[in-house]
Amino acid sequence: MNNIGYYLNGKKKVAIAGHVTPDGDCIGSCMGLWIYLQDNYPEIEADVYMAKVSPIYDFIYGIDKIHDYCSEGDQKKYDLMIALDISSYDRIGVARGIFDEVPEVLCIDHHKTNNGTYTYFYNDPDASSTCEALYRHLEYEKISKQCAEVLYMGIVHDTGVFRYSSTSPETMRVAAKLMEKGIDVAKIIDETFYQKTYAQQRLQGYVMVNSSLYLDGKFIVGRITREDRKKIGVKTNEIEGIVSVLRDTIGVEVSMLMHELDTGEIKISMRSKALVDVSKICMQFGGGGHVRASGCKISGKSMDDITEEIIPMIREQLEA
Repeated sequence: MNNIGYYLNGKKKVAIAGHVTPDGDCIGSCMGLWIYLQDNYPEIEADVYMAKVSPIYDFIYGIDKIHDYCSEGDQKKYDLMIALDISSYDRIGVARGIFDEVPEVLCIDHHKTNNGTYTYFYNDPDASSTCEALYRHLEYEKISKQCAEVLYMGIVHDTGVFRYSSTSPETMRVAAKLMEKGIDVAKIIDETFYQKTYAQQRLQGYVMVNSSLYLDGKFIVGRITREDRKKIGVKTNEIEGIVSVLRDTIGVEVSMLMHELDTGEIKISMRSKALVDVSKICMQFGGGGHVRASGCKISGKSMDDITEEIIPMIREQLEA
């Protein structure tokens, strides 16, 4: 495994790319790397390309400098793209035009379903998060407090505050090293993971009240239509976390949240506890992710049709 400096050798302009609908790990890895480059490679012009994020991330240094669109001609000025937490080509966010044209691409990821082709590729499915995988490419002495804050945040989000099965002893060691930088752990966890706006709390309650149980209570499904989201006043980038709340229901093995996007597509998020590999299910719809946390997008089908199609897939794994 090479230090990040190996890939930056001779580079003058670098694009950092996150995935569509960025979550805490994506935001943490992209901004953590950007801060690291600002601190240690001032001669490199680095830009982050990522969709607009929730205001809860406003504390991050430089978050106001992200590019939430790819302007014409951007792909011509970069000699390296670093793709972070992007598990497949169709998950590339606003930087897709750059990806298609930039001469070299480094991908750092932790999704077992990532089988893409890149100039340089580091993928560790055993890592709790891309932030943990990225940490291994950085020199600890050169990690600032601001950089440590967002890397820690990303690990917190992808481990559910160290609750999920992806949390390993190495994850805890990395988190401890980042804590030694003097970061405010309680503030990061409370303000970015647990605290919700009033509208988000209303939506979460609405989803729970209108959820449905299947397979003798082992499968729970929540639904959010465009009308629901607009009526309650929640944006697309403020829905993160609800599928995990569904999964915490006693007796449930698999949770699924279906969210109707403005395009009409249905965004599927799935979580499981111990018995079902949800990545196998999502891969059948062109998505993927982790054994216990995966997602995909489906077009041309109703939420009821999608549910009926997925029920036998879950039943098959439960019976096995």
